[in-house]
Amino acid sequence: MDIWTNIFNSVQDQPVFWIVCAALTLGVTALMVTPLVRPKEVGDDNPDIAIYRAQLEEIDRDLERQLLEPEEAERARTEVARRLLAASNAAVKPTADTKPNRWLPAAIIAVMLGLGFGTYWMIGAPGYPDMPLQARLAASEDIRANRPSQAALEVAAPAPPVPDVPDEYRAAVEQLRVIAPTRPDDLEAWSRLAMAEVELRNYAGAAAAQQQVVAIKGDAAEPLDLQRLLDLKVVAAGGFVSPEAEALIGDILDSNAGNIAARYYLGLLYNQTDRPDLALRLWREIIENGDPANFHIASARAQVGDAAFRAGVDYALPEARGPSFEQMDAAQDMSEEDRQAMIGGMVAGLADRLATDGGPAEDWARLIRAYGVLGDLDAARTVWTEAQQVFVSSMRGMEILTNAARDAGVLEE
Repeated sequence: MDIWTNIFNSVQDQPVFWIVCAALTLGVTALMVTPLVRPKEVGDDNPDIAIYRAQLEEIDRDLERQLLEPEEAERARTEVARRLLAASNAAVKPTADTKPNRWLPAAIIAVMLGLGFGTYWMIGAPGYPDMPLQARLAASEDIRANRPSQAALEVAAPAPPVPDVPDEYRAAVEQLRVIAPTRPDDLEAWSRLAMAEVELRNYAGAAAAQQQVVAIKGDAAEPLDLQRLLDLKVVAAGGFVSPEAEALIGDILDSNAGNIAARYYLGLLYNQTDRPDLALRLWREIIENGDPANFHIASARAQVGDAAFRAGVDYALPEARGPSFEQMDAAQDMSEEDRQAMIGGMVAGLADRLATDGGPAEDWARLIRAYGVLGDLDAARTVWTEAQQVFVSSMRGMEILTNAARDAGVLEE
């Protein structure tokens, strides 16, 4: 019932649109059906008629050139005329096959109307008001200009799940929260606080601490510091790009126009403000030219299909490559010496690949656990620290890494 209500309302709101659609549909249908309902013209279908007419003309020409005697030409003309008359009489007689098929045109009309209506109902927007391009662009700019602030988004963001950490660790973080503000220039204190807040899923607090880290470093702040701050701002805002995060994107792109994280978040901003066409343009570039294991590229891959659909573009997502680590399971059936040797060799290769190409959170977690198996807790702790900076804005990634760090003995219960 809702379908017909929407159609009825759409016809009332947009009469010109529906009149044009109906006229085009009827016009195309008429062009297809008219030849089928028109009686077949059989008068000139017999090819002998044209032959006999040509022979009569040829006889006249031969007579003019005196190639035929008048009596001989008259006899030939009489014979050809007789044959022409017979052929004409045969062609005029209609047969049962020449009668038009009345059911075929009706079927074509029904199919045309059904396809037209069905296609529009599936990919069109019945009842949606007409919105010219300039109006859409203006609406997008209005959405962008009136976004909530970072603080407002942080308040509205859903609370993340509470991590399972020891009470002693929580108490230590509480002390650090008290001590750090008393030392506004203590880079180590604020860096530790930022990492601790991430582990406790207090992303707003982590963003504030990282903001202080950037302020302390000043002009010496590295792109990774700004990128980490951008990650934290977006995740603290519940995945939305605030005006403050947008300004940070501009700062990063001013120093490095090809920064993948900044370009991803700029595309996210466009996607959130009804400009999927611009989001698609940014995301396609980093997807097709970057490592799919990169967190920001993986995030773009997860959203680019929807952006392409909304932009009206048929985009095929390129296949992501990724190695397999099934050999880790086979190590359980080996002797202790062989297992240690195998894990050691895999650890070296995995560590080298992650250091050069990066990888998903699962690969970092495997490396942390592998170092734990080898008893190299310092290396496991170092990888755990680096992985947190890579996946700070991925709640699922941080969960995977935290579990791995706890299994490796880096996080004590």
